[in-house]
Amino acid sequence: MELSPYLHGASPAALLVEDLAWGPSRRAPIVRDIGFSVSAGEMLAIVGPNGAGKSSLLRCLYRFHRPLAGRISLDGADIWRMPLRNVARRVATVLQEPAGDFGLTVAEVVELGLAPHAGKADRRETRLAIGAALDLLNLADLAHRSFTSLSGGEKQRVLIAKALVQKPDLLILDEPTNHLDIRHQLEVLALLSALPTTVIVSLHDLALASAHADRVLVLRDGRQVDCGPAAGVLTPDAIRETFSVETVIDRNPATGRPRFSFHLETHVQGSI
Repeated sequence: MELSPYLHGASPAALLVEDLAWGPSRRAPIVRDIGFSVSAGEMLAIVGPNGAGKSSLLRCLYRFHRPLAGRISLDGADIWRMPLRNVARRVATVLQEPAGDFGLTVAEVVELGLAPHAGKADRRETRLAIGAALDLLNLADLAHRSFTSLSGGEKQRVLIAKALVQKPDLLILDEPTNHLDIRHQLEVLALLSALPTTVIVSLHDLALASAHADRVLVLRDGRQVDCGPAAGVLTPDAIRETFSVETVIDRNPATGRPRFSFHLETHVQGSI
């Protein structure tokens, strides 16, 4: 997918996370001992089993949860010392559970992505950016439909389009492929990996993470297991330790990318 000039304009941000911990109380941290960096323009995939702390970590990164300990820096500046409006302009999010749409059409929901830039956008350029985002996500025919009437996958693509018109320096997505069919999963991940911005995305699909992300961060039980290029992080031994499954990794004959085949250990299979 080629990005329209009307969706360009981000200045990819570098992110640094140091000794991060968060939880509802200091006695019960959900994530802890987290530390990693993301270079400007890089795509980082966060993977881990259910309950590993992926969504909790992301909420810290987009300044929803204030950490109990540690620091999160955007281009060297602590995000909790930055004006909230500055963070809103530079960081866009796509979450698993969309907020209510208040009767808005698809085009109106996408236009909400421009809210942090209120007063700065030219009306003509606004229309062109919205149209470009709708075209890119194959949503042009749905522009005047009620957001409520859409399927889960269509809603997810609308929310990604909304994030794109914001032209964020850092784009954070929580399981963006969950409601998408196979084709749209592949298209969205290809788009994210080609965006002229920094991207952090949580994923369940290890093959998608390996194929599209520059680096992969693995979480288990709220702790960081590893962070690095997929080939060194998503090994059969590491996957067994983190996900409790056996893995065969070979190459897709069509794309040359890693292909993952999973199975349970023999004694586990026999006990079911």
